Amino acid sequence: MHAMLKKITPLNAALSVLLVATATIAGAWIFEAFGYLPCELCLKQRWAYYGGIPLAALTLALAWRGPVSLARLGLALLALVFLGSTLFGVYHAGVEWAFWPGPTDCTGSIGGAAKDMSDFMSQLQTTRVVRCDAVAIRIFGLSLAGWNAVISAFMTAVALLGLRSR
Repeated sequence: MHAMLKKITPLNAALSVLLVATATIAGAWIFEAFGYLPCELCLKQRWAYYGGIPLAALTLALAWRGPVSLARLGLALLALVFLGSTLFGVYHAGVEWAFWPGPTDCTGSIGGAAKDMSDFMSQLQTTRVVRCDAVAIRIFGLSLAGWNAVISAFMTAVALLGLRSR
């Protein structure tokens, strides 16, 4: 195991983060295409990927041909980005498990009083609210938010191991 960890260079760490992050966001888009609409917190969790993927590509290029010091800086930034994503995924999963309350705009009761019954019926037909505290799908017992936390923690560890390598 120790020998395997020694083989994690800045180059293959950046490549691994790039591939895993790209596959993860592609998976989220595929689930969405199959009707699993994201809630507000799910959409916010994607920000780490939208910033992390280009950063991983730049870090990969720097690790391959650029100054190693800049590649290490890129890995440090990737570790921070995906550590934040890990914590946000844990927060969202905790909201889903009702460990703590989520934001009021996507959990609890749906607000907005209608003027009359016809207005209320119109709102029901046109408004689609995806709740942040309702799990659309669980895979091996974890929601997609939970899987985001696991995958982001993995990418954080890989970036840190690549940062440590000589």
